[in-house]
Amino acid sequence: MFLVELTYIQPLSMVDALVPEHIDFLNRFYASGHFLLSGRKEPRTGGLILCKADSLAEVNAILAQDPFAREKLAQYSVTEFLPSKAAPSLQSLL
Repeated sequence: MFLVELTYIQPLSMVDALVPEHIDFLNRFYASGHFLLSGRKEPRTGGLILCKADSLAEVNAILAQDPFAREKLAQYSVTEFLPSKAAPSLQSLL
Protein backbone atom coordinates (compact mmCIF):
# COMPACT_ATOMS: atom_id res chain seq x y z
CA MET A 1 0.00 0.00 0.00
CA PHE A 2 1.24 3.49 -0.81
CA LEU A 3 0.23 6.96 0.29
CA VAL A 4 0.82 9.53 -2.44
CA GLU A 5 0.96 13.20 -1.51
CA LEU A 6 0.69 15.74 -4.32
CA THR A 7 1.85 19.29 -3.73
CA TYR A 8 1.01 21.91 -6.34
CA ILE A 9 4.02 23.84 -7.61
CA GLN A 10 2.16 26.06 -10.08
CA PRO A 11 -0.74 28.51 -9.63
CA LEU A 12 -4.20 27.04 -9.02
CA SER A 13 -5.41 28.57 -12.28
CA MET A 14 -3.07 26.20 -14.14
CA VAL A 15 -4.14 23.26 -11.97
CA ASP A 16 -7.83 24.03 -12.46
CA ALA A 17 -7.43 23.93 -16.23
CA LEU A 18 -6.42 20.25 -16.00
CA VAL A 19 -8.80 19.07 -13.27
CA PRO A 20 -11.19 17.34 -15.75
CA GLU A 21 -8.28 15.37 -17.26
CA HIS A 22 -6.94 14.61 -13.76
CA ILE A 23 -10.38 13.24 -12.79
CA ASP A 24 -10.27 10.96 -15.85
CA PHE A 25 -6.85 9.75 -14.68
CA LEU A 26 -8.22 9.06 -11.19
CA ASN A 27 -11.26 7.23 -12.59
CA ARG A 28 -9.06 5.01 -14.76
CA PHE A 29 -7.02 3.85 -11.77
CA TYR A 30 -10.06 3.47 -9.51
CA ALA A 31 -11.49 1.17 -12.20
CA SER A 32 -8.27 -0.86 -12.29
CA GLY A 33 -8.34 -1.27 -8.49
CA HIS A 34 -5.16 0.69 -7.85
CA PHE A 35 -6.71 3.76 -6.22
CA LEU A 36 -8.71 3.24 -3.03
CA LEU A 37 -9.21 6.78 -1.72
CA SER A 38 -8.30 10.27 -2.87
CA GLY A 39 -9.03 13.90 -2.20
CA ARG A 40 -7.61 17.36 -2.01
CA LYS A 41 -5.80 18.86 0.95
CA GLU A 42 -7.24 21.77 2.87
CA PRO A 43 -5.98 24.41 2.41
CA ARG A 44 -5.90 23.52 -1.28
CA THR A 45 -2.20 22.96 -1.78
CA GLY A 46 -2.45 19.50 -3.35
CA GLY A 47 -4.03 16.16 -2.60
CA LEU A 48 -3.64 12.63 -1.29
CA ILE A 49 -4.16 9.24 -2.94
CA LEU A 50 -4.23 5.85 -1.25
CA CYS A 51 -2.83 3.46 -3.84
CA LYS A 52 -2.65 -0.33 -3.92
CA ALA A 53 0.30 -1.50 -6.01
CA ASP A 54 2.93 -4.23 -6.02
CA SER A 55 5.94 -1.91 -6.05
CA LEU A 56 7.14 1.67 -5.94
CA ALA A 57 8.05 1.32 -9.61
CA GLU A 58 4.41 0.51 -10.42
CA VAL A 59 3.21 3.55 -8.45
CA ASN A 60 5.69 5.79 -10.25
CA ALA A 61 4.55 4.44 -13.63
CA ILE A 62 0.94 5.21 -12.70
CA LEU A 63 1.76 8.71 -11.46
CA ALA A 64 3.65 9.48 -14.66
CA GLN A 65 0.27 9.27 -16.43
CA ASP A 66 -1.26 12.04 -14.30
CA PRO A 67 -1.69 15.24 -16.33
CA PHE A 68 -0.48 17.16 -13.28
CA ALA A 69 2.84 15.28 -13.58
CA ARG A 70 2.99 15.62 -17.37
CA GLU A 71 2.57 19.39 -17.15
CA LYS A 72 4.82 19.69 -14.07
CA LEU A 73 2.04 21.18 -11.94
CA ALA A 74 2.68 19.00 -8.88
CA GLN A 75 5.43 17.27 -6.97
CA TYR A 76 4.78 13.78 -5.61
CA SER A 77 5.89 12.20 -2.37
CA VAL A 78 5.23 8.46 -2.10
CA THR A 79 5.31 6.58 1.21
CA GLU A 80 4.98 2.81 1.32
CA PHE A 81 3.26 1.37 4.36
CA LEU A 82 2.08 -2.04 5.48
CA PRO A 83 -1.39 -1.78 7.05
CA SER A 84 -1.75 -4.02 10.07
CA LYS A 85 -5.02 -2.83 11.61
CA ALA A 86 -8.23 -1.45 10.12
CA ALA A 87 -11.78 -0.52 11.02
CA PRO A 88 -14.23 -3.38 10.40
CA SER A 89 -15.48 -1.76 7.19
CA LEU A 90 -11.90 -1.59 5.84
CA GLN A 91 -10.70 -5.10 6.69
CA SER A 92 -10.39 -5.94 3.00
CA LEU A 93 -7.40 -3.58 2.83
CA LEU A 94 -5.31 -5.74 5.14
